[in-house]
Amino acid sequence: MKKISVLLTCVFLVIILLIGYYSYYTVSNGPIAPLGRLGFVKFDNPDMYPGHPHSKLLSEYAEKRNSKCALVVHFAGSSNYRSYKQVEEDEPTSHFENNTYIIELAFIDTQGTGAADPVNYLDSFKIALFGIPDGRYKFKSDGIIFNTYGEAMNHVYTKAAEHGQKGPIPMVWHGTSRMENPIINQGCGYPLYFDIIRRQYGMIPAYYYTLKGMIFPYFNDPYRDYELQNAQKLQELYRSGKLNRK
Repeated sequence: MKKISVLLTCVFLVIILLIGYYSYYTVSNGPIAPLGRLGFVKFDNPDMYPGHPHSKLLSEYAEKRNSKCALVVHFAGSSNYRSYKQVEEDEPTSHFENNTYIIELAFIDTQGTGAADPVNYLDSFKIALFGIPDGRYKFKSDGIIFNTYGEAMNHVYTKAAEHGQKGPIPMVWHGTSRMENPIINQGCGYPLYFDIIRRQYGMIPAYYYTLKGMIFPYFNDPYRDYELQNAQKLQELYRSGKLNRK
């Protein structure tokens, strides 16, 4: 019995390693480099904004990977999701040319409940199993609404090329949760992140990199403890408008 248990464990580990290797190999030469979740909750609004800690953090991720651009995906709200240079507010102007260009892309779920409403976990489960039906999502970036995924991604690649991007674009999902436990609720942009990987690389890499991405901020987000320890209070402040920049 013990030998069978060890054998099954070994088989399981080999399968995991094969899935990891296959996913890495599939993604390694592609146009998008999935990283994972950026943050847990907002502690300023807007937070994808030049000089904001989450924006600086994304810029650091891109610079470590020698990338001139980064992509952050959202669940569409009232924002225009304009792309921008991540400018350090206290840096000299000469530094701006080498700063990361952050491209924002949001999805509009024509059959969903909206960004401010509770998560429909059954619907999310169906999407995870079968993907998102064509035509369900519309997309928004730089104030433009795109009816198809192809149009939206062409816009992303065009903006990246205009700003000197060479190689894959690092991608995160925004990840901030308006309500509920942010450890469970994966926050803003999670379905679009999964869908982009699925469309670009297939279902297995989508599962692998999404699960890996859920772990990513626990090891890479320097604000992790502050966000999680103060999550409920920060969510209440955000919903009441008290985090809004004056």
